[in-house]
Amino acid sequence: MWKFLLGAAVGYVLGARAGQERYEQLRRTYQRVADHPAVQGAAGVVRARVEEAVNGHRHADAAGEGARGRAGAVR
Repeated sequence: MWKFLLGAAVGYVLGARAGQERYEQLRRTYQRVADHPAVQGAAGVVRARVEEAVNGHRHADAAGEGARGRAGAVR
């Protein structure tokens, strides 16, 4: 716990010393990378795969519940 607090304190001090100029430099670099077409394309692929995985699991769950419901009706 003490190591974490010490690390947080050191990070805060170093971050404060870096100042607004360094923050703006990092923000501009992030924005330039995030707006790059290759990054946008990769993000689209990841988004599609996540949606597919989430929707696929929901569909499988719904089918499983339906089968359980029918099995209960037969008994």
